[in-house]
Amino acid sequence: MNRDDVLKKQRDFLFPAVKTYYEKPVILTHGDGARATDLDGKSYLDFFGGILTVSVGHAQEDVNQAVVAQIERLSHVSTLYPSIPMVTLAEKLAEITPGDLQKCFFTASGTEADEMAVMMAQVYTGNLELVALRHSYSGRSMLAQSMTAQSSWRAIPSQVAGIKHALAPYCYRCPLKKTYPECGVACAQDVEELIQTTTTGSIAGMIAEPILGIGGFITPPPEYFQVVANIVRKYGGVFIADEVQTGFGRTGKMWGVDQYGVKPDMMTMAKGIANGFPLGAVVALPAIADSLKKNSIATFGGNPVSTSAANATIGVILRDKLVENADQQGTVLRNGLEALQTKYPAVIGDVRGMGLMQALELVVDEAAGDRTPNPAAATRFMEETKKRGLLIGRGGLYANTLRIAPPLNITKAEVMEALGIMDQAFAAMH
Repeated sequence: MNRDDVLKKQRDFLFPAVKTYYEKPVILTHGDGARATDLDGKSYLDFFGGILTVSVGHAQEDVNQAVVAQIERLSHVSTLYPSIPMVTLAEKLAEITPGDLQKCFFTASGTEADEMAVMMAQVYTGNLELVALRHSYSGRSMLAQSMTAQSSWRAIPSQVAGIKHALAPYCYRCPLKKTYPECGVACAQDVEELIQTTTTGSIAGMIAEPILGIGGFITPPPEYFQVVANIVRKYGGVFIADEVQTGFGRTGKMWGVDQYGVKPDMMTMAKGIANGFPLGAVVALPAIADSLKKNSIATFGGNPVSTSAANATIGVILRDKLVENADQQGTVLRNGLEALQTKYPAVIGDVRGMGLMQALELVVDEAAGDRTPNPAAATRFMEETKKRGLLIGRGGLYANTLRIAPPLNITKAEVMEALGIMDQAFAAMH
């Protein structure tokens, strides 16, 4: 098929809500490491990786070999039958997750993982109400849409009851009109009043992304999660870290919550766990896992192909010290983005993130004090970077934030190449 054939079939046979980037969508056909090639043969540096999913690069040899070998042995069994790849992965996750997290439940997606974690919090505590964050994103199911706090991702007005949304730790656009650190992390302290005034006073828990991914890589202050975790536990709840985007070294530490010194009671994960193969997981304290007495299975969660891919992916991350590389190259990337902010002070309002999870928020004129979101500038910038061979993402409630997340094994030369393209793109806009 040629480009027109593909786009016609997309229009004719997929829901129109399945959105694509760019005026002329990129149809990727193959990739190698940090580079991907489209149907027309054009090569791109991929600094978004299927939404932070291709964690060790396209077509990574170790992952491919593990998947092919497993498919040749056995492609599928449900969780009614234990498999070697599944229990091996469960043991590995128990080893590398923080604190005393030990027992796993595997799913096929991050949405399902978040659903399972919420149910487990309710079963374990006996409470129903849950705290989530404004500007957060949890997935596509009814419950996940209820936890998601961005109107553009909520399809229907009728939502699951009992979800309370706390103020986002969005320092650049502080909902309390305060300035960090003089604010004393007031948004975190407000979680206590939220519980006291909008719930029964006893909650199941709180689910939060250490960095709010689709929210535009909103990065909380260092003290934030220590404060809210203590408040949540004070009112009978458990703290759930949603590591779907931040996990497996993305932030320069193995887990996003490691940046905050917090040990969660449960963690959810997906995306980067298997380098693009569908897999999610909940890892919980034994007491929480053991509290579920009803039957439960997963048809696709923990399937041998995806868990083999995950075992290989984690093996590559650990063997090649990619967490450390994410920290080192993340510093190079961050310094380069801040240099761009200095060079283009009007349009770049904020630079934020950790490791290889960095963002630029574009505004009308930061230099003149006008922080009005500028989604048109984000659209133009993405077109200019695409033209020059760089793929990035966007997000945020206002669609004005650029999300930059290359694979964990990115090189300094590739980071500098991407920064050069971004510089050219901003220059073309001005």
